[in-house]
Amino acid sequence: MELTGPRLEPVGGGPATSAVLLLHGYGADGNDLIGLAAEWAPALPDTLFYSPHAPFPCEASPFGRQWFGFQDKPRHLVAVEVATAARVIDQATDALLKELSLPPGKLALAGFSQGAMMSLHVGLRRGEAVAGILGYSGLLMAPELLGAHLKSKPPVLLIHGDADTVVPSASLGEAEAALKRHGVPVETAMRPGLAHGIDPHGLALGQKFLRRVLK
Repeated sequence: MELTGPRLEPVGGGPATSAVLLLHGYGADGNDLIGLAAEWAPALPDTLFYSPHAPFPCEASPFGRQWFGFQDKPRHLVAVEVATAARVIDQATDALLKELSLPPGKLALAGFSQGAMMSLHVGLRRGEAVAGILGYSGLLMAPELLGAHLKSKPPVLLIHGDADTVVPSASLGEAEAALKRHGVPVETAMRPGLAHGIDPHGLALGQKFLRRVLK
């Protein structure tokens, strides 16, 4: 299953020496997150940004897309959909690395909400570590399975609003604790008064993290 979506080529004008794969949230599409690239690109002039549309129509909206469904579904069926989406994202990651002739350590995964969940899920299960994982307003799915499935330990930055009513802010501490238990280097930032979204300070933190991990 081949993904499509908007891209921002390196603003420096040269070939890409690094890449960021942006994974959007539930009910949105790739156009929703490509705007982050415009914010980060000046500090990452040699980086290509790619924000693919999730492969499945959103079960709750006639317009958006989803990586996996969860409404009125038992846990085991959700897990099947997550695994399917993970394979698609893995394929898209491999294809982008091949296209750009880059090693995995020059690609970061970044996501919002459901996209953050998939970034963590995929990034921690890849045999060769990606450069880093940046997650906004997400959570770590099935933390009890992480020990059995963990294959690499890239640096992680998780950012969450303490007024989030969509994905509870407690998810930040739960993910941090699970990642630390398994030796994954993780940093977190709780944003006061922020609901389910990304604020300017969170954008700045993400830019700093990406600059560091992509060198």
